[in-house]
Amino acid sequence: MRVRHKPWADDYLKENDHIVVQDPKNYKGKWRELFGNDKPLHVEIGSGKGQFITGMAAQHPEYNFIGIELAKSIIVTAVEKAAEADLPNVRLLNENAADFRELFEENEVDSIYLNFSDPWPKNKHEKRRLTYKSFLEQYEAVLKDNGEVVFKTDNQKLFEYSLSSFSRYGMVLQEVKLDLHTENDPLNVKTEYEEKFSSRGYRIYRSVATFK
Repeated sequence: MRVRHKPWADDYLKENDHIVVQDPKNYKGKWRELFGNDKPLHVEIGSGKGQFITGMAAQHPEYNFIGIELAKSIIVTAVEKAAEADLPNVRLLNENAADFRELFEENEVDSIYLNFSDPWPKNKHEKRRLTYKSFLEQYEAVLKDNGEVVFKTDNQKLFEYSLSSFSRYGMVLQEVKLDLHTENDPLNVKTEYEEKFSSRGYRIYRSVATFK
């Protein structure tokens, strides 16, 4: 999907630095100081337009949330949603999450969310998938003991690949849902893509995995 360029995005992100953290690498190991409390820290990679991260922050004031999104023209919508909701427990990062360890200290994160990540279907692009072993190494480094990786997708092949990747890495699958929406879970916060795909009749898959 082509995203329309927003020439005003840079200025908008700087004007909302109470939501969009500037120079986030400086807060490595200090995120709880930024939030001003010791609440558990939950992180979403690829927050898109922010429906999930703001919805989770509203539903769970007992947690702190950080959403990471690289595309400036997309994250501005997430900033607008966070500002409108006036949520004290959510921050956004306009960053490339290529290496989590540059942003978070060991044992600093409680949960990581991967929602509708790019499936990178070609075998030669396997290393770009966010459930590839090199990414799992990063998640393991920053997650606390029993910290969770929560993964949702509509792509069956990516889901199957990811379950296999988790298992090969030695992770423990705490939950596997092959048709999440049949349960009508009232606590399930949907992403924009999730609403779009489920309305077309696509299955939504979800897993929760932890490191041993």
